[in-house]
Amino acid sequence: MRQWDLNRENFDGRWLGCSRWFQRSKAGDLNLTEPSDVIEDTCYDISFLDQDTGLWDGSGLKFAPGGTARHPISSKIYNQSGHCWQFTGAGGQSSVQLTAGSKRFAHELNFFQGRSRSMLVLIWIEQDERWRLDAVCAVPFRCGRSTPAEPQRPTDGRPPQQQLAELTGWGGAMESLTPGESGLPAAVGAAEPFALERFCRHGITAAFCDGLICSVPETLSTGAFTLEVGCRVAPECFQQLSLIYDEAQRLQRWERRRYQP
Repeated sequence: MRQWDLNRENFDGRWLGCSRWFQRSKAGDLNLTEPSDVIEDTCYDISFLDQDTGLWDGSGLKFAPGGTARHPISSKIYNQSGHCWQFTGAGGQSSVQLTAGSKRFAHELNFFQGRSRSMLVLIWIEQDERWRLDAVCAVPFRCGRSTPAEPQRPTDGRPPQQQLAELTGWGGAMESLTPGESGLPAAVGAAEPFALERFCRHGITAAFCDGLICSVPETLSTGAFTLEVGCRVAPECFQQLSLIYDEAQRLQRWERRRYQP
């Protein structure tokens, strides 16, 4: 199965949800517990006309003019820049290079379970020759075409480290994908048992709605780094997505692990 086919399998749906934006204030503070902006009626309507063409139709968008946007999509132009990635049950897009002057370093990560889509957006911006985390958005999407709709997951108010500690010792499988790859992710084999310290790599470890959680640096320094994002998509299933950047700060690969007790 090609990346395009996985894209269709993952994203086909009328995705409805409440967008919670956490943005850095004018004073320079970033509060990841209380959203600075809430958009109640975000909709990503993604439909496919045939095996190779479709339409992305969005509303309730934060940065689009008038809050709406429409884009044709097709297998011929899909992922020409190499920034899109797809696994079975997870997909999104990532900046592949941290480059001075590019202004924004951003990621959209989606974790699927049934007809639920848990989305986390991370945006760093360049200021005074430093890259600082400027905004995070979490959306618990559910597909409006499904009957009955997938239930909402209750928000877990415990500290993220406590939530993650429950996963200690869970085993799983790992797959790997390199930027620009058009085929299936490579099955690497068994993943090492889940360990809290391997996920909580950075100063910011934060939890959001729908089981979403991340560990990322507030400021991106020089050299290699790894971003960790995950989602407890079900009581006995945790997906972890690792984004691995080399010394030149270019994305080397995405690693997806699926952990179960």
